[in-house]
Amino acid sequence: MRTAVAVLVLLAAPAALAADADGWSGGAGLTYSTGDYGTSRTTRIWSVPFALRYDSAPWAFKLTLPWHEISGDSSVVPGLGAVDRSRRRGASTSGFGDLTVAATNSSLYDSASRSGVDFTGKVKLPTGEEAKGLSSGSTELSFLADAHKGIDRLTLFGGLGYTVFLGGNLDLRDAVSVSLGLSHKLDERDSLGVAYEGRSRVANSAGQQSELMVFWSRAVDRSLKLQAYFLRGFADGSPDWAAGVSFMHAF
Repeated sequence: MRTAVAVLVLLAAPAALAADADGWSGGAGLTYSTGDYGTSRTTRIWSVPFALRYDSAPWAFKLTLPWHEISGDSSVVPGLGAVDRSRRRGASTSGFGDLTVAATNSSLYDSASRSGVDFTGKVKLPTGEEAKGLSSGSTELSFLADAHKGIDRLTLFGGLGYTVFLGGNLDLRDAVSVSLGLSHKLDERDSLGVAYEGRSRVANSAGQQSELMVFWSRAVDRSLKLQAYFLRGFADGSPDWAAGVSFMHAF
């Protein structure tokens, strides 16, 4: 689960926590994060992620596009941390970030044991303005495998991921990510969960990512889902803390 760590974590939840019905859905969110990312200044980021999703079992396809408002150290890029010490964008900037296209296959699901593995391929395109610090300028290719298991009211989940950076002006290295968590169904509408995510450093100037998140989800009805989260970071590649809310609505 992920500001862009977790900027889109609740809009890009594993299939075990996602909508049940086929068809189109769309949503948006609001997140705030703050941290020094190993620099001498605090960087604050407001983000509004927009999402469009189409489900046709066993496939799910997603488009996400965030709008950012950033103030603080000029080397910090949303989702990556301090990756370019020479960047000079000014004290603050705003605009749309990178467009992400994702496809998830959940065909390895067994309803009897309530367990399965989802495979996801993601492409993050450098649509954000690199000179303003809204993008790294690289195309990111990510491959993820997420396992989940239902036990009574609990859903346990964990995953591994690998990201490749192509092109751009920054010297970024491939990264490995790991996630682990659980969600508890409180009643027919509400769920509460906790998740940890870590990622290796993507540049010499950037630290590793290490984050713990608590999240809440409510199914208002069959077509509307609300979510909120609070995140605490424990490494220079992560914000010190972040919080956000989001919704997804089926068309």
